[in-house]
Amino acid sequence: MAEKSPSLATQAYETIKENIMNLTYPPGMVLTEAMLTKELGMSRSPVRTAIQMLQVEGLIVSDYYKSMTVKEITEEDINQKDINEIYQLRELLEGPAFHLIFTSGRYEEYSYRIEEKIVRMCAVVGDLYEWEIADTAMHMEIISILDNERINRIYENNLSELIRIGQYSIRNGMGIP
Repeated sequence: MAEKSPSLATQAYETIKENIMNLTYPPGMVLTEAMLTKELGMSRSPVRTAIQMLQVEGLIVSDYYKSMTVKEITEEDINQKDINEIYQLRELLEGPAFHLIFTSGRYEEYSYRIEEKIVRMCAVVGDLYEWEIADTAMHMEIISILDNERINRIYENNLSELIRIGQYSIRNGMGIP
């Protein structure tokens, strides 16, 4: 059976999100539906849906006048305490997930799935953005054992913010350890 291709809204969402994550659309950039529809070659409807999804994730913010911007990254976002807390959240979720992998008897299945993600990470060493994307996929694989879509979304948003902060800090010479 042929795989179903993603909807136009999903395609728009993925493209806009990638452009936010890799800083093609840098923090603070003003976005308009007209600009995005032209750039993506799509009608307003799928772009509007994608924008709404990205607003829910907190990557696009709107003000009182409906102006849209890519969420800023502030000094508070980049301070070591906040980054440590994000990593603590990772530990809180991944510890029980690993425990479940081993106690559920699915460790072989997951070892292959996680190893595949690690091989991908090794293949893109040198390209920090692609490595971070591969690293995120590996961590999402670990969490997938929990089989909880809400946790997956929360965790993916957390990891996305780490990617944005990392990219931003490197491009601005901040060098977060």
